[in-house]
This record gives sequence, structure tokens and C-alpha cells, in this order.
Amino acid sequence: MKLNLQEVPRVKTITKQEFLKNYFKPQKPVVIERFIDDWPAYKKWNLNYIKAIAGNTMVPLYDDRPVDYKEGFNEPHAKMKMADYVDLLKTEPTKYRIFLWNILKEIPQLQKDFKFPDFGLKLMKGIPMLFFGGTNSHTFMHYDIDLANIFHFHFEGKKQCILFNQQQNKFLYKIPHALITREDIDFSNPDFEKWPALKHAQGYKTELKHGEILYMPEGYWHYMKYITPGFSMSLRAIARNPKNFSKALYNILIMRHFDNAMRKIKGQKWIDWKNQKAITRTHKHLNI
Repeated sequence: MKLNLQEVPRVKTITKQEFLKNYFKPQKPVVIERFIDDWPAYKKWNLNYIKAIAGNTMVPLYDDRPVDYKEGFNEPHAKMKMADYVDLLKTEPTKYRIFLWNILKEIPQLQKDFKFPDFGLKLMKGIPMLFFGGTNSHTFMHYDIDLANIFHFHFEGKKQCILFNQQQNKFLYKIPHALITREDIDFSNPDFEKWPALKHAQGYKTELKHGEILYMPEGYWHYMKYITPGFSMSLRAIARNPKNFSKALYNILIMRHFDNAMRKIKGQKWIDWKNQKAITRTHKHLNI
């Protein structure tokens, strides 16, 4: 048995009007295949290029170990020079990933290689972020703290993406006071005996190749798995739906600080309680 996933719709290219009408307003994902062919990044951006221009930069690395109560919000698990990290990606599978790496801050010259596209949404120009990963490395299923509209541009290799909207929360084993599902669920091959609610979740899947853009609507859950080594850039636009915008403010101003405080006060008991609550709350919907 597999997850109930339909393919994300695909278009070769798209106008602003088509995007707003067909995807933004109904809040549906789409892959745009040939939108950035005229960007210098389309021809230049690969792992060797990044290594050449940022090889001496120290980068924060993350893996798929479970959340530990001693770690703060988004604290890295290791650090390495970018040149060494790219060599590692190319020579062996590694769990280490880079995420939320700010191009403007770290390598300003990369901005010359891309434009901020006009999709009819005001993009936040100060935070274009890069994400890197090696073969079979993956993120946990999560949604972003600001519930932004995300345009995810992929470079080099292939990447598997699984998406769910916020209406599927009750089936996903969401961790309370967090932005993730249970970390021990393998969304690329879930155990339905252990996680029966997943049988009821309805989502999307796609496989991104070099130069393709995935639009993820506000608050969409996403699981990303690198089929081959590669990297992506995300541009984002603020949540327009008032409910999502207020939820984003709550997450940023209250939720993450409350969670950090409870980790300090209760330690591992807090993490264990949240993990158990994810199961009991989800199974309540199934009368298990």
C-alpha cells in the first residue's frame, strides 16, 4: 500500500495571470518546467560552481536525528567548509544537509545569477535561501514557520517532493507545539500498520529536475528527499490568508519560544510527551 498522492500539475511556463487564477487563488501546487532558462543560474549553478565560489565558507549542517531537548530551535549538528561538503556529497551518501542558507549574506555575487520573478506576489527579497543534500538524505515532513507561499527552484540532480495541505493535519501525526510530524515516519515508504491514519491523508507528489520550480501554497507540509546530490533555492511571499498570517505570527512570536522554554524546564519528558500526544490526537480521529 502507498500514500494517496496525486501528481503535482505541470506546465512548461506560465504568465502572472495564469498563475494567480489557476494556482495561487485556489492554493494548489504546480511545477513550472522552463521558466528560468534565461537565468545565468540555469547554465552555471551546479555543485562544482558553488564549490568554486564558496569553498572556504563554513556551512551549518543538519541530519535526520530526532529532536533533542538540549538543542535549540534549528541548531546545526555539525559545521564544515563548503568545499569539503561538496566533495562529501559527490563521493558518498551522507545524511548531512544544509538548509536556510542565506545567499545574500553568504555569497552576495550569486544574486547576479538570478532574478526575482513576477508571479503577482511580493517576494521577500532579503531572504533567498539555499538547501543542499546528498543521495537519500531527506527532511522531516514539516511546514514553514511563517506559512509563506514558497517558490522552490531546483538545481542539479533529482529531488522527490511529497506535499499535504493543512486540511490533512488530523491524519499526519503532527507534533503539538511544533512544525513537524512524528520524525520516525518514513514518508517515502510508510508503515501503515504503525501509522494507520496516513491511509486517509490525501496529498501530492513530484520529482524535481534541474531548472524546475515547485510552487508550494501557504502552510503546505513538505517532505523532500534527494534522489541524487543537488541543491535548491527558495523564494517566498508572505501568507495572504488572514488565518494563515495570524498563525504565522503566533508561531514566530509565541509557539517557538514556549517550546524552547518547555525543553529547558522539562527536558526529554517534554519531547516524549509531544511524541505520544501526536499519536493519541491523531488516532482519536480514527476512533483507535
